[in-house]
Amino acid sequence: MHDISGKPAERRLLRGSLDIEKDLSEGAPRRYGLDIAAAWAAIGIFAIMAMAVVYLMAPILIPLSLAVVTGLIFGVAAEKLTDLGIPPLPTALLLAGAFGFGVFFIAGLLADPITQLAANAPDLVRGAYDRITPLFSRLGWLNISPQTFESGQMSMEKVLENTGSILGILSASLTPALLQGMIFFAALVLFLSARLKLRQMLIMAFPRRGQRLAAIRVMNAIDSALGYYFATAALVYGALGVVTALITWGGGLAMPVLWGLFAFLSSFVPFLGVTLMTIALATAGLLTHETLVMGLLPALAFFLVHLAMENLVMPAVMGKRLEVNAFIIFTAIIFWTWMWGAAGAMLALPLSIIGMTIADELRPAKRKARRSLPG
Repeated sequence: MHDISGKPAERRLLRGSLDIEKDLSEGAPRRYGLDIAAAWAAIGIFAIMAMAVVYLMAPILIPLSLAVVTGLIFGVAAEKLTDLGIPPLPTALLLAGAFGFGVFFIAGLLADPITQLAANAPDLVRGAYDRITPLFSRLGWLNISPQTFESGQMSMEKVLENTGSILGILSASLTPALLQGMIFFAALVLFLSARLKLRQMLIMAFPRRGQRLAAIRVMNAIDSALGYYFATAALVYGALGVVTALITWGGGLAMPVLWGLFAFLSSFVPFLGVTLMTIALATAGLLTHETLVMGLLPALAFFLVHLAMENLVMPAVMGKRLEVNAFIIFTAIIFWTWMWGAAGAMLALPLSIIGMTIADELRPAKRKARRSLPG
């Protein structure tokens, strides 16, 4: 049995171990529980301050974040147009123009119905009172009677006053929304036109070749995941919108095309969108029909169709290419809605997809599997 201590590498290793033991025996500084707690406290304070900055800078960060996410969704389309020989700036203008045309087309479809809804809001509220109060009076265990709605915050006059104030708030928010829309479209055009240069800058920021390859892999995976998910979701939710329009038309509700459009748009906000849509359909059905069963039938049909599409159609189309964790999505929706309101709810899903894609690509097991592939 030969002596391994004669090898230079083993001698250095043994010498290093002896130095460590000597430092420990001489009372070298250690990290105690209080030091670890102080380090975590500093991390927590930094996280709280970062969230405060994100919350306070919402008027600027919201349009910029929407522009970046939209640009990433259009990443695959931008690459296809670039491969056809179209320069980056015309590509950016073409994609941003197409997106802007779609937004203004939807806004034009919604303008007239929303105006009619705002003008008829008092009559709708009064009709809702006349229809709903008899239903509550039948449920004695709720201890709610028609007299409950005659005073206090639930009175007719108070609800109509709040309705007018809500419309005033919406009209006052129109100018900031237009300003943020201009910031969004400007940022979208600039992001799409400088997209390749930004990618190159981020890749070259890493000093090692392996890190640069990992950055390229992550960015390609993000573009593919966002583009594939939203393209597939647009087709599936478009079919859901058509089915919803047929359900509302068969259920006797007014403006079935508008209901279908709302169903299409709300489906891109998981959990929250289907909940609000079901409640809206139930309310409209109760205001339209005399009986409880006929009033709730459109909402029930929509909920069952949406449930089937989310749990059967979407997994069948997506397969295992993009597995979305429902708990992470739900938590992200709650957090970003709390931070940025409706815009945060819209951004929660794409931000979660980006985060899960990065985590999936950087997993050690996946890197090891990729290295073991032949070739």
